[in-house]
Amino acid sequence: MYSIYREQTLPISLKEAWEFFSSPSNLSKITPDSLGFEVTGDTPQQMYPGLFIHYRVSPILGIPMSWTTEITQVEHEKYFVDEQRVGPYAIWHHEHFFEEIENGVLMKDHIHYKLPFGFLGRIVHPLIVKPKLNEIFNYRFDIAEKLFSNNLK
Repeated sequence: MYSIYREQTLPISLKEAWEFFSSPSNLSKITPDSLGFEVTGDTPQQMYPGLFIHYRVSPILGIPMSWTTEITQVEHEKYFVDEQRVGPYAIWHHEHFFEEIENGVLMKDHIHYKLPFGFLGRIVHPLIVKPKLNEIFNYRFDIAEKLFSNNLK
């Protein structure tokens, strides 16, 4: 198993952070264009436990693949968890936490994941997967900074 942990502070209210980051329709806004990310099914305005979200993504060599995640846990304005049900990982468990702090909100992402293909997956991880995931989460950090840097709580 591998993990990624990220924190980000934004000068917005907890309500604004929750509304933006918990909306499946905003995922494409915070994902690099190079991934060819597209939500392929209908998505509600508010997420709920049991919600399946279907995507098409092209993470490697522009080869499209389907990815389905399930929202397994939601506590309004505190956290939500998505887990892959169909996709490129053997395991994908992504926890999103939101905490109101002075002058804004602290967001935390904790991802646990496992690659398929055993030994081959372990070889590919440092060469392709880890750099690609770092690129994606760095992009999300930068885009969130740009989108919300002028906001006041």
